[in-house]
Amino acid sequence: RVNCQWVVAARPEGEPRPADFEYREKPAPAPGPGEIRLETLYLSRAPVMAMYMSGKVIAERPPLAIGDVIHGRGVGRVVESRHPDYAAGEILHGQFGWQTYRCTDAAASERFFRYTATDLPAHLALGALGMTGYSAYCGFVDAGQPRAGDTVLVSGAAGGVGHLVVQIAKAVGCGRVVGIAGGPEKCALLTELGCDAAIDYRQGDIESAIRTACPDGVDLYFDNVGGEMLEAVLENLAMHARILLCGSISEYTRSEPFGPRNYTRLRRVEAVMRGFYVYNHEAGFSEAERRMAGWIRSGELRPVQDIVDGFENMPAALIGLYAGSNAGK
Repeated sequence: RVNCQWVVAARPEGEPRPADFEYREKPAPAPGPGEIRLETLYLSRAPVMAMYMSGKVIAERPPLAIGDVIHGRGVGRVVESRHPDYAAGEILHGQFGWQTYRCTDAAASERFFRYTATDLPAHLALGALGMTGYSAYCGFVDAGQPRAGDTVLVSGAAGGVGHLVVQIAKAVGCGRVVGIAGGPEKCALLTELGCDAAIDYRQGDIESAIRTACPDGVDLYFDNVGGEMLEAVLENLAMHARILLCGSISEYTRSEPFGPRNYTRLRRVEAVMRGFYVYNHEAGFSEAERRMAGWIRSGELRPVQDIVDGFENMPAALIGLYAGSNAGK
């Protein structure tokens, strides 16, 4: 067997380009004692991957060097096991990297998880029933603490996490739910998914658009974008609003970090802004998967998956993500 890999060829300057990726082939690894061999079925694309490739340190993960396999989550099948707790045929999801085979001891430090909703498609382990879904559910429900009747605003609302959050908000009884996305097609999708209003950030003054869509102010803002969009929301908060910082796609390719210049608006309405890091909420992953799977089965939640076929297409698929060519996960 051949292990196909994509590695870092050059540091991206801004958004990644084809020349930043290099394809190579190596013999497929063989599992050692206590290890399993996984065959990759699906790989994730995420905006943060440009930061991985740039060599920046992100959380506890060491920076990538030139020639390293690109970081990325995946879902795969156990094809050979020398581990007493895993059997051939099981489906796991975790940190595969951009490669077609991976050997691991599946230790807790590597955070591999069994896919338990086997009646549902395995690719959902990278979407609603994997880390993306855990980010949406644990971030919005556990960290965001939504309340009945809340006016909820979600940026990046047509993306992997965002399109789940807008549906979760409806499922748990929030009031008005507004999504922000780029382009009429994505805004139409948000309406289909249950949003009461959708804002196209490419059309004019985003601050005024938020004020129109949320006339009584924003009670809970789920932020996937950061930057200037966060500033616009800070001008439209209701009393005792909560802001949850989940992602900052607008900043991943900036040379300098962006700081909101109007953060003192929090003081005026006695609002709270807090960060969220999904791995700190691992104790809630099982509950998140259970509830999300239940909503999918009942039809209350519709996962949108953007699937590109072919390992050879990984670089182009990631580059397209920054151009806004996809919807959903």
